[in-house]
Amino acid sequence: MPSAHSTPACRLDRFPSTRRQFLKLAGGLGLGAALLPAVTACAPRPPLDHAVVAGGEPGGFYLEFASLLASALQRNGVARTAAAISTGGSADNFQRILSGAAALGPVLVDSAAELMNANPGRVVAVGKVYENYVHCIVRRDSPFRTFADLGGKSVGTGAVGSGTTLAAGRIIIAAGVGPDSKDPVQQHQLGLNDGLAALRLGSIDALLWSGGLPTAAITKANRDVGLRFLDLAGLLPRLTSKYGDFYEHAVIPEGSYAGTPSVNTIGVANLLLCGADLNAEMVRQTVLLLVDHARELIPKSSLGIQFLSPETLISTAGLPLHPAAADAYRELHG
Repeated sequence: MPSAHSTPACRLDRFPSTRRQFLKLAGGLGLGAALLPAVTACAPRPPLDHAVVAGGEPGGFYLEFASLLASALQRNGVARTAAAISTGGSADNFQRILSGAAALGPVLVDSAAELMNANPGRVVAVGKVYENYVHCIVRRDSPFRTFADLGGKSVGTGAVGSGTTLAAGRIIIAAGVGPDSKDPVQQHQLGLNDGLAALRLGSIDALLWSGGLPTAAITKANRDVGLRFLDLAGLLPRLTSKYGDFYEHAVIPEGSYAGTPSVNTIGVANLLLCGADLNAEMVRQTVLLLVDHARELIPKSSLGIQFLSPETLISTAGLPLHPAAADAYRELHG
């Protein structure tokens, strides 16, 4: 991991409020300006010399969020320099953290659970940062109305190394159009940008994508060709029964993408992960950024409804927190 050095810092100023849609600082946890004076007081801190934040594909929330987080880490003195990098997504991010090529990175909780089980004790959570919404995207002029209609059709299921691929495979099986069915979906490992290009050309019939609201690349594609989203919520009972409570009901609100109605779908939490051996002070200060500087970490395109609620940061679906993150949340929560 990168070397650390000490530097004084007093740049973690608390803010009085955030968008009411997503952050209730005055709520149950009572995280007001008077809390944690000792935590936010001027004190020497040993930030990393350089922090890499693993992101995702251009046009997706992972890379937007990673870029904002890297900027905040550097601006607030948590690392001397910091940079976000484009990656394939969740599994890729996990591997970069595991190898030490990245200090931090968002990973979908279902992917994180599988990968943590395969690498016990080596990668841990800093917190739950926001919700992903599974988009089942078809062209607006297509005949498809339910996911079952896609039996035998071509569907993009996420890039190699993405968390979308894991959820997509499970959704396809839950819908009864998996590889062992009579009319299986033809799965193509296409990421967001390649998948949207294929959908425009008609070389695939649908694209599954897990991301924030709205996803910029989908906004553009909808403007260019017109898109619809298929309801996935009916598959939720089968998903949770087979795979556990990593999946929950979510709604893509009306108008999230121009001209589209509200649609029920599946939500998957994103965890910010780090190596278990990451500098404890780096982790503590990152927690403070997530709580105190939430507004700086919201992609400009976001509807602001799924981000960085203090009461949900610790909701990691039972996956282990870095000890320094757990300590910071205990101080924050009293």
